[in-house]
Amino acid sequence: MKNIYYLFIAALVFSCAEKKDSKDKSADETQVVSAASETPETNSGNATNVYWGDTHLHTNLSMDAGLFGNRIGLDEAYKFAKGEEVTASIGIKAKLSRPLDFLVVADHSDGMGLFQAINAGEEWVMKTTQGERWNGLIKEGKGGVAALELIGAFSNNKMEMDPNDPGLQKSVWTATVEAAEKYNDPGKFTAFIGYEWTSLDKGNNLHRVVIYRDDADKTLGQIPAVTNDLSPDPETLWPQLEAYEKSTGGKVLAIAHNGNLSNGVMFAETRMNGEAFDESYVKERIKWEPLYEATQIKGDGEAHPFLSPNDEFADFENWDFGNLDLSVKKTNDMLAGEYARSALKLGLKYKNKLGTNPFKFGLIGSTDSHTTLATADDNNFFGKATNVEPSPERWKHPFVTSDQGVIMTWQTVASGYAGVWAKENTRASLWDAMKRKETYATTGPRMKLRFFGGFDYNDADLNNLVDAGYDKGVPMGGDLNNAGDKSPTFITYALMDPEGGSLDRVQIVKGWANADGTLAEQVYDVIWSGDRKVNAKGKVPAVGNTVNLDDGTWDNSIGSTELKAVWTDPNFDPELEAFYYLRVIEIPTPRWTLYDKLRYDIKDMGEEVPLTAQQRGYTSPIWYSPRAESKDSPK
Repeated sequence: MKNIYYLFIAALVFSCAEKKDSKDKSADETQVVSAASETPETNSGNATNVYWGDTHLHTNLSMDAGLFGNRIGLDEAYKFAKGEEVTASIGIKAKLSRPLDFLVVADHSDGMGLFQAINAGEEWVMKTTQGERWNGLIKEGKGGVAALELIGAFSNNKMEMDPNDPGLQKSVWTATVEAAEKYNDPGKFTAFIGYEWTSLDKGNNLHRVVIYRDDADKTLGQIPAVTNDLSPDPETLWPQLEAYEKSTGGKVLAIAHNGNLSNGVMFAETRMNGEAFDESYVKERIKWEPLYEATQIKGDGEAHPFLSPNDEFADFENWDFGNLDLSVKKTNDMLAGEYARSALKLGLKYKNKLGTNPFKFGLIGSTDSHTTLATADDNNFFGKATNVEPSPERWKHPFVTSDQGVIMTWQTVASGYAGVWAKENTRASLWDAMKRKETYATTGPRMKLRFFGGFDYNDADLNNLVDAGYDKGVPMGGDLNNAGDKSPTFITYALMDPEGGSLDRVQIVKGWANADGTLAEQVYDVIWSGDRKVNAKGKVPAVGNTVNLDDGTWDNSIGSTELKAVWTDPNFDPELEAFYYLRVIEIPTPRWTLYDKLRYDIKDMGEEVPLTAQQRGYTSPIWYSPRAESKDSPK
């Protein structure tokens, strides 16, 4: 039996080191395979190391963190990510079981410094009714109430004060850049410089995390882009990113926030101004937004059972309540504009129509934690906000409440992390890997996933899958084209997290655009653990469940340590646009709610509260096109 229940929450301390490959070999390009978009500076040779990180973390400098009681800042964020013990805002000790390899502190650009001004009761703030009220609430210990009111006011453009004072912004941005430079340690730990662009359209979440490839010499003189002076339309962000690159010679990209709080707007089929997509729009969107945050604490965004009724694993931690402030309730017709798989399919439609796929994104996961603590482990879950850090009552706290309904804290998710395949742990190498989409998302476990596509793989290639993968094809994030009379083959590989559950199965998710314009998908079970046989319905039976709900233990007597296979698409049509990505499912393991139930001796959480989960990972897709592509992947 493997017991991962720990009695003393104040410690929450574990230790483990992860081994990494070090082999380096140049990749050759074949006639029928084209590589994904590359930034050439660091892309000579194979990516042989997987690095783990969080691209979306908030400190007390973010309004919606500080107002909720977060009192720890930049230093603690980096120390925690690097494996040091810190003291959380509620006063208990916190430490990761394993350090991360990289971190993006992504404090909100809108309202930078505003919390500090409200908390200090600065004169210009106190001249407004809102500022006076929120300052009073903070003094009364009701900062969470003030935070929800501020978010609502900002979301609906009802702020009585300018949230973006240039002086405040400059001061906070300077501190942000200087902290990243202080903790950046090339080869050992990467501290990216970045921020979150805080777009809200009538409460619909359209946030983007902006990440620079560059150091302080280029970024320190910048003022992060905000929405208040322009509009919440992402089209207003992209010119600002382009202006940065032109003026500094630097590099920058944006990652779209998971879309499940956008009420269908994230991947809507019209621009925010109501106009149809055109060639300019689709090119600009994929140029600046090569990645999508598929999973995080506010729900998983890979798939939804309403959109994928034949996918038995599409119901993982879905958030389909409403928009960010729950001012508008979710309806089923909004869902297609929120989930990664439906957006990937929609992108094929626009590839056929306009020549460029605007949703040709890779996948990553991140925490979106507002506690300064980048934790995605269920047995070490500090919640999204300080007011729901570990306590006996947190599970039953309302997380968001409105007249449209309530989201409970037990519905938040410990997810997730980003896995990045790169040559070295530096800003340049990791950023370039993100740009070319050689990335994958997990809901927390640090499983090792490989996914290669080509036309000539065979089972013997599994004995040397990295070299063969690059030499004969492309990795996750790459492109295949001009198949001729061949069907694509894929190398799939998964190695379990040594601290996690063993592996249930490896799947390939395929999406394609039919000749009549309809979009389709299919999930293939490629390889699975044990001696299970496909049943009469064409499904692999469930792997089983070893979790003991009485003590929080489980064992890895079911599942596999490693799963690998070469798979050929049995239903390939060389004339149709398509994509493929790898999904890996673990055996059931305890969810954070079970750990809380046992730690605090909670007698009954109610049948609606899940106590176990099957954690998973999703790779960036590999795309197939009948024609060689050049416009899809702008430099």
